[in-house]
This record gives sequence, C-alpha cells and structure tokens, in this order.
Amino acid sequence: MENNKSFLWPEGILIALLALGGVFSVAFMMLLRPNVSEAQSRQSINVKRVAAKVGTQQRIEKLKASMLTSWQQEAQTKGLSYALPSRFQGAIVKAAQLIQSEKVIALTFDDGPWPETTGQVLDILKSNNIKGTFFVVGQNLKNYPELGKQIVAQGHVIGNHTWHHWYHFFNQQAAAFEIDRTTELIYQITGAKTNLFRPPGGNLHNGLVAYAKGQKYSVVMWSADSIDYKLPTVPKLIDNVIKDSKPGGIVLMHDGGGNRSRTVQALPEIISNFRKQGYRFVTIPELLEMEDTEQKLLANKKQ
Repeated sequence: MENNKSFLWPEGILIALLALGGVFSVAFMMLLRPNVSEAQSRQSINVKRVAAKVGTQQRIEKLKASMLTSWQQEAQTKGLSYALPSRFQGAIVKAAQLIQSEKVIALTFDDGPWPETTGQVLDILKSNNIKGTFFVVGQNLKNYPELGKQIVAQGHVIGNHTWHHWYHFFNQQAAAFEIDRTTELIYQITGAKTNLFRPPGGNLHNGLVAYAKGQKYSVVMWSADSIDYKLPTVPKLIDNVIKDSKPGGIVLMHDGGGNRSRTVQALPEIISNFRKQGYRFVTIPELLEMEDTEQKLLANKKQ
C-alpha cells in the first residue's frame, strides 16, 4: 500500500501542474486578445481615414468640375464664346470695311495679363463703360489667372497671343504648341473659347499665322499703332493712336510685357478724344459682325 501511495502522489502533482498550465494559457490568450482587437481596430480606423480622404478628394474634383461648367455657361451666356462670321474664319483682318462709315473703334491690348497695369486698364474701361479685346500670352495667363478671369468677368473679349511671345520661325508642331496650349488654358481658366489670334510683333510669315489660319482663327492685326512698347511720351502715344484712327479701325496698345504706365496714363485721354469725335467703342467680334451684316445687306440690294 505504501508503494502505491508513493506512486500516486507524483501523478497527482503532475495532473495539478497540467491543470495550472492550462489556466495560465487561457489567461495569456485573454491578455493577448485585446491587443489583437486593438490592432484590428487601428487598421479599421486607418482604412476609414483613407476612404474619407479619397471621398473628400472626389468631392473636391466634382466641385471644381461644377464650378468650371458654371463659369463656362456664364461665359456663353455673356456672349464670350462666339462664332465668327465665316468670311473672317482663317482670314487676316486689319480693320473693318464699313460702308455706312459708322464711327466705331476697337481698343485692343496685348501681352497681358500683367501685374498692376492690366487691373488699371480694366478699371479705366469699366469707369467709361467700354469693352475691349485682350490678346493674352499663355505663360502670363498661367502666372496671373485671376486677372484673366477678371478680363472675362467684366465682359471683355479675350484672344490668343501665343504661349511664349517668341518671334523666330515655327514649324507646324511648334506653332500648334504655342497656339493650342494658350487657347486651352484660356478656356480652362475663363470659360471662353477664343477664335481670335494675334501674332507677336505682327509677324505674318514665321509659321504661326499659317497654322492659325488653318485652324480657322481670325488673325487680328491693327490699323492704328500706339507704339507704346517704345515708351514714347504720353502726348506722343496719344497722337500715335488718334492720327491713324478711322471708323472701323483697330487700335493696338499693351497692358503687359513691360512698363505700361504711360499707356495707363494715356488711355483716359484717348477715350475722351474719340468720344469728342463721336466714336463708339466695340469689341473685335462686334466689329466683324458689323462688317458682315453690312456686306450681306449690300449683297441683297444687288440681287
């Protein structure tokens, strides 16, 4: 009997140890489980945050698209996206040939948008209730988009003056880059899709005009040059504009590309002088539409 007791005692201890080990294992697993649950929770939170960021970004993109659509619709409502009469698509225009010789003149401004002076020109035009035509340089519009928006928002017409304002020769691919990229940016920023083009320096033979004509742009030149890029005195600048201006004329000035403070000083006097002569101010599309209407009336009378 003593032998049996001595044999059974260690066996009981072994069973007890095994039971105790099981208890510790369960406890250890219970301790680990909150950590696993916490990790899963953190992972779930991270997934939700990523999803929220993606959702927010999508909402922002939708809002941008909606704002652009609204701006484009507003531009179309204001008549800033327009179809030129077919006779002027792919044509070079220096002035309108008005049979009735109505005293109208178009003020045009090149090389902007430009800090300070573009805004000053816009203020002068606004105070005189005049709409002008602005031929913008693509890289300047990229740098000062708010001024581009302001041009269109105030009812002025916007045209293409290339991306870089370079004078050298362009092959067709380079010309397409200069013109197409600028037109696309004008549309993206302002909602206006222009079909007016003015070559830098008035150069008609370096590849740009050939491409523009092929794309049905109206190539808009001028009949009166302020020569403000040579920085004449203010009285001389005014005289340059007035002496060469006739009904149906197109005036060239600059709101950008350098120091245009003299242009800003001269502009109110130029406007006043024209008004004293009985002139009315129109945009380039309005001017071309007037010529087209008169030509159609003349054709009908001859029939």
